[in-house]
Amino acid sequence: MPIIVKLPAALRTYTGHKGDMHLEAATVGDIINHLAETWPDLKPHLLDEDGSLRSFVSVFVDGRSIKSTGGLATVISDGQTVTLVPAIAGGGTNS
Repeated sequence: MPIIVKLPAALRTYTGHKGDMHLEAATVGDIINHLAETWPDLKPHLLDEDGSLRSFVSVFVDGRSIKSTGGLATVISDGQTVTLVPAIAGGGTNS
């Protein structure tokens, strides 16, 4: 059973509107790199110029932030769910 990767609507624009994917990977970094290589337009929304995960992108494995599990080196297993959540701002009005 592969890893389930979930992307929010804000990032689906760059993946041909694919939101849920099934991928094979050993680490969260492998998932991020696969996404960046497969959809180059998505890459700048995930990684900065030196290849680090952008500070405004949160990644969760089975609901747990990778900030507490090893970052991009977090090991993942078949059947786990990796969810990417970019910070979203705006929507306010000036009246």
